[in-house]
Amino acid sequence: MKQLFHNPLFGLVIAVLLLAITPACSKRGGAGGKDSNIDYWTCTMHPSVREKGPGKCPICSMGLVPVMKEQNETEERRNGETGTSPIRPFADSSTHSFVVPVERQQQIGVTFATVEMKPLSHSIRAVGRVVPETQRVWRVVSRTPAYVQELGVNAPGEFVKKNQVLMKLYSPELLTTQRELIDLLRSRDGTAKSTHSARGDFQRLIESAERRLRLWNVTDEQIAKIEQTRQAEESLPILSKVDGVVQNLPVTQGANVAMGSSLVEVADLSVVWVWGEFYQDELPMLQIGQEVTVTSSSYPGEKFRGQITLIDPFIDNVKRTGRVRLDIQNPDLKLKPDMYVDLVLDMDMGRSLVVPVSAIIPTGKRNIAFVDKGDGKLEPRVLELGGKFGDVYTVNSGLKEGERVVASANFLIDAESKIQGALKDFDSANRGPSETEKKE
Repeated sequence: MKQLFHNPLFGLVIAVLLLAITPACSKRGGAGGKDSNIDYWTCTMHPSVREKGPGKCPICSMGLVPVMKEQNETEERRNGETGTSPIRPFADSSTHSFVVPVERQQQIGVTFATVEMKPLSHSIRAVGRVVPETQRVWRVVSRTPAYVQELGVNAPGEFVKKNQVLMKLYSPELLTTQRELIDLLRSRDGTAKSTHSARGDFQRLIESAERRLRLWNVTDEQIAKIEQTRQAEESLPILSKVDGVVQNLPVTQGANVAMGSSLVEVADLSVVWVWGEFYQDELPMLQIGQEVTVTSSSYPGEKFRGQITLIDPFIDNVKRTGRVRLDIQNPDLKLKPDMYVDLVLDMDMGRSLVVPVSAIIPTGKRNIAFVDKGDGKLEPRVLELGGKFGDVYTVNSGLKEGERVVASANFLIDAESKIQGALKDFDSANRGPSETEKKE
C-alpha cells in the first residue's frame, strides 16, 4: 500500500479525477448554482401545484420538492417525440385551455349541459302538530262548592252544540241566592205604593243578587227565567257556549266539587293551530303572512292551506329548531288535536343563471367547471356560486348564458388534464419530479 501512494502514476490519476469533479460541483452547488437551475417547485402528492419557491403544498401541507430545468426539458422532448397521449395541451396559455379529442370524450362518457337563466323556487319542509286554538277553548270552573247532580256528556271527544246542557250542579248557596232574589222581587212588587227611595233600595238588592248569580256561571237567560217564573232551580244547568268537542271531563256524576275545581273543557275546532318546527338556518326565510301547504297521511292527496301568524323567537337548545304557528280553517274537523302533519313552504326566488350540480368540481377553496370551446377544446373556469336549489347551483360569476359545461365524467377530465399540466395556476396539473430528482 505504501508503494501505491508513493507511485507518481497514482498521483496523476487523482489529479485528473479532481479536475473532472470540480466543474460539476461548481455547477450544482456553487453560489446560486442549484437555485438557478430549478424550474419550479411542486408536490409529490399533488403534481398540479406549481410554485416559484420552496414552501408547503396548499392542498396537503407537505413540503414542496424542486423540478430541475434539464429534467423538465427532457420530459417535454420525450412527450413530444412519442405523441401518443390522448390529451394535447392547447397553445393558449392565457386561458389554460386543453384538448380532449371527441372520441376520447365519448369513451369516458362525457356529457354537456347548457348554462341558462331559470326561474328558481325553494321548498322548505317541516313537521307540525295540530293543537286547538287557545282562545277557542272554553273551560268551566266551579265558582262555588257543589255536587254534580247529573252529567249531560259522558266522555271527552263528544260533539256538543251551543247551549247544550253539559251537566247539572246542586249548590246550597246557589239555591239560597235564587230564593233571596225571588223574595226581593216579591217585596218590591208588594210595595208598589212605597216611596221612590224604598223601591230604589229593593232594586239595588235585586241587582246585587243577580250579580252573585252571574259570578256563579248563571247566564242572563237563566236569571230572566227565574225572575219570570218566580221559582228557584234546584240544580244549576251548565250550558255549552260554543259548538265544539269535549276536550276534558275530569268529574263524574255525584262527585263533590270544591270552589275552583275544573268541571269541563269544550274546544271549538273550526279553526286550529299547527305548530311547525323549522331549522334555525331556515327561519330567516320565513315571514308573517306566508301561505303554507299542510298535508296529512290520513287524507292522501288532500291539501290544507294555512298562514304563518307567529314565529317563536326562541330556539330549542337540543334540536336547534324554532317553532312557527299556523292558523288553519278546519270546518269539517278533519284536523284533530295532536295529529302530526307535513308542512311545505314554496318560495319564489326569482330568476338566475344556473349550472347543474354535477358540473361543479369543488376543490375546497374554489369551484371549477370545464367549459366546452368546441372541437374537443375544454377550458377550466373558477366559478363564484350562489345557493343550491335542487339539482342546480346559481352562478354569480365565471360563466355566461348559453355556454356549455361538462356535466358528467368531469372528474376524469380533471384527472387527464392534470397529466398534461392543463390547469397550471389553479388546480392545474403538471408532471411530478423525475426518479432522478426523487433520489437526490
